[in-house]
Parts: sequence; structure tokens; C-alpha cells
Amino acid sequence: MISAISELIGKVIDKAFPDKTEANRLKAQVDSKLISMDLEELKAATQIITAEAGGESWLQRNWRPVTMLTFVGLIVFHWLGWTAPNLSEDQTLALLEIVKIGLGGYVVGRSVEKATIAWKQS
Repeated sequence: MISAISELIGKVIDKAFPDKTEANRLKAQVDSKLISMDLEELKAATQIITAEAGGESWLQRNWRPVTMLTFVGLIVFHWLGWTAPNLSEDQTLALLEIVKIGLGGYVVGRSVEKATIAWKQS
């Protein structure tokens, strides 16, 4: 997503600034700011996941995996033909999208968590 935003802003800068040196300097500043914003968002997400993983309550530590398993179960039931009769194809696709986003976020979150732990230990 950052690359798409950067590319879009870069095109606007190229049109607005005929001087290539100035345009490249501005594009570098924009890229730096976008990367910095993305890093801050990733740090915040890491802090949340780390706090949840270190929580005292079983539910606090495990609500994400339980939620994802529920959605995966709904997809498997649909695949096996055990779907509620009023569940539309759009709703099924929305569930699948939630699973894709959730699993992607879980994998990235766990990777960041492990990297953070390794970094703190070194």
C-alpha cells in the first residue's frame, strides 16, 4: 500500500516540479515519512499483541486465535455443505476475506512479536 501511495504522490510531484533534482528530493522526503508512519503503526500493533500475549486472563491471550478458528470452521462447514440456508454467497466470500486478513495479520503479528523478543534479548 505504501508503494502505491508513494507512486501516486511521486507522479503529482513530477508534474508539479519540472526540476528533477527538487522532485526527487521531495519524493525521498515523502517516502521517508510514509515509511516512518508505517513503522509507527507496526510498533503500536506489536505493543498490543505483546500486551495481549502476556495478559493474565486466558481469554485475553487467546481471543484472536479462537475467533479465527471460528471463522475457519464456518468456511469448512460451508465447504462440506453444512451451511445455513440463508447464508448468501456474498456473506460466504466476506467470511473468507476475514479469514485471509486475520490469518495474514496473525502471521505478521507473530513474526513481529518474535523479532521484537529476539531483539530485546540481544
